[in-house]
Amino acid sequence: MSNPFTLSFGKEPTEFISRLADTDHIIDDFTSDDPVSQVYMITGVRGSGKTVMLTKIKKRISCLNNWIVVELSPVKEMLDSLAAKMYLDPDIQKIFKSAKLELSKFGLGISVENKPPVTDTETALSKMLAEIKKSGKRLLIIVDEIYKNKYTIEFASVFQILMRDGYPVFLLMTGLYEKIYDLQNEDGLTFLYRAPRIVMEPLSTNMITATYKRIFNLSTESANKMAQYTLGYPFAFQVLGYLLWENGNPEELPNILEEYDHYLEEYVYAKIWSELSAKDKTILLTMSALDKGEILPDQIKISAIRDELDMSNNEMSVYRERLSRKGLVDKNTYGTLSFKLPRFSQIIRLWS
Repeated sequence: MSNPFTLSFGKEPTEFISRLADTDHIIDDFTSDDPVSQVYMITGVRGSGKTVMLTKIKKRISCLNNWIVVELSPVKEMLDSLAAKMYLDPDIQKIFKSAKLELSKFGLGISVENKPPVTDTETALSKMLAEIKKSGKRLLIIVDEIYKNKYTIEFASVFQILMRDGYPVFLLMTGLYEKIYDLQNEDGLTFLYRAPRIVMEPLSTNMITATYKRIFNLSTESANKMAQYTLGYPFAFQVLGYLLWENGNPEELPNILEEYDHYLEEYVYAKIWSELSAKDKTILLTMSALDKGEILPDQIKISAIRDELDMSNNEMSVYRERLSRKGLVDKNTYGTLSFKLPRFSQIIRLWS
C-alpha cells in the first residue's frame, strides 16, 4: 500500500479528516430554494485545508444536474474567462444556441443572422445568465486563493451587479485573511463584508488520534501523543503521518522531529514569516522566548509580553487581534496568548 498521506497542497489525500459540518452548510444553503447567501469565503492560515474543502464542495455540486460549476484563476482576466468557460460547457452551449444569442463578435463562435452582436463582456454575461435562469440552472463560480488585483476588483464589481439583478450566480472563494480583507476594503465591494466567512479552525484532536490509531495500529495513548504534536493543524497531520509511514516505526517519533520541523519550516512557516510585519515578528519572538512548552504551547500572559516590549494596552490589543485573525495565535483564554501552529515557537526561536 502506498503512503496514504500527502505533502502536496490542495490535493485531496487518501487519509484526511473531512469538515462535514461546514461543507454541508455551504452546499445546503447554495442549493436551497431561498439561499441565505450567494457568496461564501473560506479563510485560514496556509496549510489549514481551504483548497481541499473547496475541492470537495466543487465535486459535490458538479454532480447536481441543475448546476454549472466554473473555476477561475485570479491572476488573469476573469470575466472573459468566465464567459468562455460557460460557453464551452456542452450542455449550456445548446441553451445559448437555441436562444439565438449573437456572440460571434465576442469570440464565442455563435453567429446568428440579423441579430445585433454582443460586444462587451458584462452584457454577454447578462444575456448568458438570463438564458441559464430560464432553463432552471444555477452557476457556481470557484476562485481559489483570491487576492486584490485589477482582475479580482473588476470581477467582484460585476458579480455584485449580476447578483443584484437576480441572476442565479453563486461565488465560493478561498483566501488568506489579509488578502480577503484587502479586497473587502476596496471601494464598492462592501457587499463582501456581509458574506459568511468560514474560518478553518484546528481539526479535532480526537479525530486525529483515531486516524493515527487505525492506520498505524497504535494504542490510544501513543496515537494521542502523535496527535498532540499536530495541534490539529491539517498540514502537520499530513506531514507527521507521512514521515511515520515512511519511517515504518511510529514508536520512533522523537527521532523524526527534526525532519518534521524541516517540512513545516520549508513548506509553510518560512512563507508565513516572510509576509509578517516587523512588529508582528517581534511580538511572536517575544512569545517564543517566554514559551517553555515542548509539545503543547504555554499560555503566555499578555501583560508579560507588553512588559518585555514596553507596549501600551491599546497597541497590544491591535496586534493580538491581527495575529489571531492570521491564525497564528490563540486568544481564547482571557489575558493570555498561545501559539496555534505546532512547533512554530521552536522553529522561529532558531531564526532569532
